[in-house]
Amino acid sequence: MPQSSGDQPASSDFQQFLTNEARFAPTAETLATVDVKDYQELYDKVANNFEGFWDEVASQFTWVKPWDTVLKGEAPNAKWFVGGQLNITTNCLDRHVEQGRANKPALIWIGEDGENRTYTFSELLDLTSQTANGLKSLGVTKGDRVCIYMPLTPEGIATMLACARLGAIHSVVYAGLGSSALRTRLIDAEAKVLVTTDIGYRRGKPTPLRSIADEAVKGADSVEKVVVHRRLTPAVELNPDKEVDFYELINAQSTTCPAQVMEAEDPLFILYTSGTTGTPKGCVYVHGGYMVGTTYYVKLAFDMKEDDVYWCMSDIGWIVGHSAMVYGPWGSGTTMLIREGSPDFPNPGVVWEIVEKYKVSKIFTAPTSLRMFMKFGPQYPAAHDLSSIQLIICAGEPLNPEALIWAREHIGDHGRVPICDNWWQTETAGPTIGTLPSMEVRAGRAGKPLPGYKARVVDSQGDPVGPLKGGLLILDGAWPQMFRNIWGDPNRYLAYWETIPPFYTAGDVATVDEDGYIAVLGRADDVMNVAGHRIGTADVESALVSHAAVAEAGVIGKPDEIKGEAIKAFVTLKVGFSPSPELKKSLIEHVRKELGPIATPSELDFVQSLPKTRSGKIIRRVIKAREMGIEPGDLSTIEE
Repeated sequence: MPQSSGDQPASSDFQQFLTNEARFAPTAETLATVDVKDYQELYDKVANNFEGFWDEVASQFTWVKPWDTVLKGEAPNAKWFVGGQLNITTNCLDRHVEQGRANKPALIWIGEDGENRTYTFSELLDLTSQTANGLKSLGVTKGDRVCIYMPLTPEGIATMLACARLGAIHSVVYAGLGSSALRTRLIDAEAKVLVTTDIGYRRGKPTPLRSIADEAVKGADSVEKVVVHRRLTPAVELNPDKEVDFYELINAQSTTCPAQVMEAEDPLFILYTSGTTGTPKGCVYVHGGYMVGTTYYVKLAFDMKEDDVYWCMSDIGWIVGHSAMVYGPWGSGTTMLIREGSPDFPNPGVVWEIVEKYKVSKIFTAPTSLRMFMKFGPQYPAAHDLSSIQLIICAGEPLNPEALIWAREHIGDHGRVPICDNWWQTETAGPTIGTLPSMEVRAGRAGKPLPGYKARVVDSQGDPVGPLKGGLLILDGAWPQMFRNIWGDPNRYLAYWETIPPFYTAGDVATVDEDGYIAVLGRADDVMNVAGHRIGTADVESALVSHAAVAEAGVIGKPDEIKGEAIKAFVTLKVGFSPSPELKKSLIEHVRKELGPIATPSELDFVQSLPKTRSGKIIRRVIKAREMGIEPGDLSTIEE
């Protein structure tokens, strides 16, 4: 594509991409290597024999006892693989050791300071078994809740797997949340044991996790023991009455721990939602359907291969860290690379240094990260050999066309590497709507419902809307890895199906084009009503980010006596650009040109950063609350 200024698409060319909706067909090289070459053929196969398809997929795993019924009942009360018995860790670890992958790297871990460790499947099984035996020695048994408040380290992942091996229910809390957020989750889950770390690292700064945990357990009376992974030298002193050193506990244990036999519908873990819509909810997931569904959808959406080195740039504190980092990839025996810390520290090129060194083939990241890479400029990826990359997958929020096109050019080897968008939620637990590598990529559109899902865009009565008309995104039917309940609050769980019964209502506004490609515009409460026109905040944000000077944008609607709502934008600039009245005017005119007068911001402020969840989603309600001078509600998951 023609370039201007060395790193930005020429203005006229980019305008044409936006106007005509940029579309990129898969290359012949991609089509020759992917497992699924025809989306529609697979979609129809699943739809025509839904239960038979999942019966076939589930048969590829190791079960203690086969299931009697693939699917019993309907959503929201559907049950999967009823009568089947298993343990998910047997399928993530033991199965690969027994099938010739014992010495294959399972986990490559990199610390922010450059420390690195590699565990084979055999070594990871040993660490998991020792950790499980250590927890067992503290009295942890099937059904007990164990809270994990740890950074992205092998010890945190081994603790997740150890809980699953014992049949205990783990609740991972992102190691960056404050003591009150942690305490709330400890109390809600009635956790018996808390496993934590003395410190975590981000951008070179240590976070004192143990002292936060210390404060959190005050008032959490169910917590009997706190296990502390001590990283500092000299080691911090522990309270012998309640605290136990992680390695002192597990080093004394056997490397053999039989996996607890679990019913398919027995709980596996609780994960609290990120809090963008208020008070966190403890979503509950189970061993059987979660194992089958997440493994299948991660393998499908990411085209997982036996020889992949796959880097998931998330954290165990989120659903991506559970489904696309731990359980899903290891269900397929994939080599996983993870890194503690920020992707722009200690320098903006560290991601590409790691890709080159470890020959990373697949990357899962967020649009936020792509925009950050774009902000720093193309010189950083250009300085490294990125020829090992075969696929980049995005999820978490809408992938704006500007970031997609920039990434294709500067990270994706001028279009050789597919940049594929995905949409899913904590509640769906795995890729739900997406663009497979063999599909045409349409900028601004997440893709189509993945085989096995029935996703639709409807009005408030549940009737389908026309092409490119805004509506509510719903899912019709059940899927294997779906959440099964809200811990301690079943009515809150059932509410997901009560907005437009009998459908699962995602709470997102979307459009669908004439070919079935869905664009998820944002939360339903992120739609502004300007003079009778419904305008998505994501639309205005995407238009702003398409300007050469803009790194990120957050948009809200403010009450207006005449229009109902007026649009206000908050913008962070790329390196090399400075706020000025002229630039503000230019940005407002840019949006007018892109979206028309009705979507033009009435106000625009330049800011240094935007409030986000730890998973990178902009929290517009916080922006709006601050602008309106009101309390923003739960801020337990805010990043900055």
